[in-house]
Amino acid sequence: MSPDEGLAFVERHGVVLQAARGPVPSLAEAIVGGPIRGSWWGHPKGREIFRVAEAICESPDVLVCKLVDGKVTYIHRRLWPALVKLASHFRKEQLAKVWNEHTRSGAHRARRMPFPAWVPSDVVKEAEQLSHAKAEETLSPWLALGSKSPKGGDKGRRLTGR
Repeated sequence: MSPDEGLAFVERHGVVLQAARGPVPSLAEAIVGGPIRGSWWGHPKGREIFRVAEAICESPDVLVCKLVDGKVTYIHRRLWPALVKLASHFRKEQLAKVWNEHTRSGAHRARRMPFPAWVPSDVVKEAEQLSHAKAEETLSPWLALGSKSPKGGDKGRRLTGR
């Protein structure tokens, strides 16, 4: 899978897990063509997964957060207005933008930008004009999964607070 194909995968599905198994598609599993045993880092296609994941993480059209089960989740920009409109259905930490920063020593440092600091002004304006019903319709495939309770709470409901 090329980086462009990876971005198209996220755009098509809307909400995608980086590598974990869950209620939405997994980028890593899509690249290798099925479930991965153990860490994807050790998989023969691990470098390809890394290359595609890095391109997705650097895209201005993808929010990288931990929406689904506290796992790295990609959300395409087309869903952001609805996500902003329905932000009260989620815990703030689920909507924080996350990324890894490389330090001079070569180590990685996990970083986060709280919601709504990462939200572009044009998305805020779109969200303001979006009806609550339309936002729910847009996010309906994912709202049915959710719970606002912290990870480890309601296992069957993973995304929102309904």
